Amino acid sequence: MNIIPLSEGSFTIDKTKIFVPFDIEKDDLQQRPIGSLLVEVQPFVVITSKDILLIDTGLGFSINGQLQLHQNLKANGIQPEQVTKVLMSHLHKDHAGGVSKRDNIGNYHLSCPNAIYYVQQKEFEFAMETGYPSYMTDEFAILGNSTQVAWLDGDGLIDNYIKHEVTSAHSPFHQVFWIEENGEVLFFGGDDAPQLQQMKSRFVAKYDFNGKKCMELRQQWWEQGTRENWKFMFYHDIKTPVFPL
Repeated sequence: MNIIPLSEGSFTIDKTKIFVPFDIEKDDLQQRPIGSLLVEVQPFVVITSKDILLIDTGLGFSINGQLQLHQNLKANGIQPEQVTKVLMSHLHKDHAGGVSKRDNIGNYHLSCPNAIYYVQQKEFEFAMETGYPSYMTDEFAILGNSTQVAWLDGDGLIDNYIKHEVTSAHSPFHQVFWIEENGEVLFFGGDDAPQLQQMKSRFVAKYDFNGKKCMELRQQWWEQGTRENWKFMFYHDIKTPVFPL
């Protein structure tokens, strides 16, 4: 399987939940508001024998009128129409902003027009009810009436090789994925396991729905994954998007 990180850049985020671009060569984290977190935002493409998978969809920013997600896909030789499945860990705005794109008259269209989007039904319902600032409902409301959505209810298996499991850790209905093919296992922990350094420490984050559970799951996944030679994909890691390389 081939893993392609689609970096959208580095950002700081504080209690306002606004993502502010951060240049690691020029900017000083100490000059940002107290409590600011430094994160990368990077969806992933995984190319398997069956699919071109997109895992989460980024912030949904546009550059020169084109969705950044689309630019990043094309830069890696992939057209948005070629994506076959979109796996959504959850619908927070930095993960779901690129679910759709808005046309010149204000209508929203799914950003990967030929893909099936795999979304937890309860996550969608919770997100629509909760709304701003964590959820930008305009960007993913289109999922509600789309025939391209496969609504998931709890844990399960997609096409006999993509395992999904609801953790209720970072957010109430957050899910994680294992992709298994030809003896290789790829793991995507979303915001339950966003950075390599967090896998190696007993870090409990106040911003998680259940920080203690996140910490315990990270330890469990790290021990099992190290033992079984998983490859980890880290959505918010500036230096190490994939481990081991």
